Amino acid sequence: MTYMDKSIKEIHEALVNKKVTSKELIAESLQKSHELQDKCNAFVSILDDAKETEVTDNFLSGIPYGCKDNYSTKGVLSTGSSNTLKDYVPFFTATAIKNLEKAGAVMVNKTVLDEFGMGGTGTTGHTGIVKNPWDQTRMCAGSSAGSAAAVAAGVYPYATGSDTGDSIRKPAAYCGIVGYKPTYGMISRYGLFPFASSLDHCGVLTRSVEDAALVVDNMKGIDKNDMTSWDSSHIHLYESLNKEVKGKKLCYIKELCNKEMFEDASDELKEHLDNFKKTIEKCKELGMEVEEVSVDQTLLHASPSVYVVISCAEATSNMSNLTGIIFGPRAEGKNYIEMMKNYRTKGFSPLIKRRFVIGSYVLQAQNKDRYFHNAQRVRRLLVDTWNKLFEKYDAVILPVGTGPAKKLEGSKDILDRKTQVLDEHLQIGNYGGFPSITIPNGFVSNLPVGVNITGKCYDDCNVLNIAYALEDAMGYKNQIAKEVK
Repeated sequence: MTYMDKSIKEIHEALVNKKVTSKELIAESLQKSHELQDKCNAFVSILDDAKETEVTDNFLSGIPYGCKDNYSTKGVLSTGSSNTLKDYVPFFTATAIKNLEKAGAVMVNKTVLDEFGMGGTGTTGHTGIVKNPWDQTRMCAGSSAGSAAAVAAGVYPYATGSDTGDSIRKPAAYCGIVGYKPTYGMISRYGLFPFASSLDHCGVLTRSVEDAALVVDNMKGIDKNDMTSWDSSHIHLYESLNKEVKGKKLCYIKELCNKEMFEDASDELKEHLDNFKKTIEKCKELGMEVEEVSVDQTLLHASPSVYVVISCAEATSNMSNLTGIIFGPRAEGKNYIEMMKNYRTKGFSPLIKRRFVIGSYVLQAQNKDRYFHNAQRVRRLLVDTWNKLFEKYDAVILPVGTGPAKKLEGSKDILDRKTQVLDEHLQIGNYGGFPSITIPNGFVSNLPVGVNITGKCYDDCNVLNIAYALEDAMGYKNQIAKEVK
C-alpha cells in the first residue's frame, strides 16, 4: 500500500495506528523522488540518508516533505538553482524549516526553482528544465516548479514554496494542486534567499486546503530575525475550517474574466473562462453572493510593468553580495574586480543578468523618479483599489492565468501583451501582502486549471475557509497527476 498520495491526516492516522512507520514513509517518498526525477527533473538533490522522526500528536511528525532550494538548510546543499551557488552548503537553517523540524517533519529532497526565483517557467534552474507530471511537453510554471511537480505526482503531501509574484499559486494551478501564500510576514523569511524583499512570501503547495492550513500553522510565527514577521499565535488556520460560507461576499473583475475583453482569444482561454463562470455558480450554490466589478483597465495593464521595475530593483540590491568572494565558487581573475566580474558574468543565466541590468537602470539617479518611484506610486494605487474592494467583499475570486500549462517547446519568459494582465494579476496579492490561495477548479484540454481567492491582510482564516468550502463542492482535492496520453 502507498501512503504518499494520501492526505496528511490520513498518513498521520496510519502512523499512530502503526500501519506504517516513518522509516517506511521515507523509503516510499525517496523511491518516488528518484522515479519522478527521471521523468520531470524536479529536484536539485535527493536526501537518501533522511532519517525517521518520532511520531507525536503533531500531524506533520514522521511525514516526508520537499523543500524549495532557496530555503537555507544547515549542512544540506542549498543552491537557489543557480550556478553561482552550485556547491553552497549553509551553516544555518531558515526559520520556517526549523519550525517544520520542531514539528517532526522529514525533509527528503530540495526542489528545483527558476534561478533565485526569478522566472515563471521552471526552465531556468541550473539543473535543467522541470517538466509537468500531467504532460511532460508542458511546463509547471515557476518559480516553485519542482515543489509543484513533486506534490502533484504524489512524492509527498506537501512542499515549501516562495511567492514573489505568483510563484506558488500559478505552479499549483498548472499542476492541479493547492498553492497558499499567507499574509506577508505570517511566515518568517529569515533564511529564504531574498529576491524582492517587499514582495517575497513563504508558503506551501499541497493537494488540499486542509493540508495547506495544517502546514502553515506549523511554519508560521514571529521571528526576532525577521522584523517584518508578526505574532500570529491567535490565528489557528486548521481549527477555523468549517465550510460555513453562507452570506460571504465575493467579487470578480470584469476586465479579467469576460471573453470579449481579449481579442482573438484562444480556444483554451475561452474554455478556461467558461469554466470560471461555472465555479462562480458553485459559489452561489453554497450561499455566497458574487458580484462583477470593474477596475480601470489602464491601472490593471500597468501591473506587470510595476512588477518588473520593483522586483528587478530590489533583486539588484539584494544580490549584490553574490560576488564569489564571500561564498560560492570563486572565479579566476588578475584582481578581485576581475574575479567578481567573471563570477557574475559566467555564473548567472541570461534571464537573471537581464533583470539585474533593468534593476540597475531604474535605480540610477536620473531614472529613479521616472521608473522606480512611479512604479511604487502605481503599486499603491493597485493596493488601495483592492483594499477598497475588501471593504465590501470578503474576497476577490479570479481565474489563474490564461488556461492550462503552456508548452515547453518555444516557450520564453515573455508574455502575450493581449493576455498579459490575466497571466500576471496574481502579483497584486504580493503588492499588498494579501493572503491568497489557488485551488484546482477543473480541466481544459485534459489538463488542470485553477481559480484564485485573495482577501484582506490578516484575514487568512476567512480566505482559507472560502477555498475549503468551494474545494469540497467542486471535488478536485487530493488529485494525483495522471499523465495525459
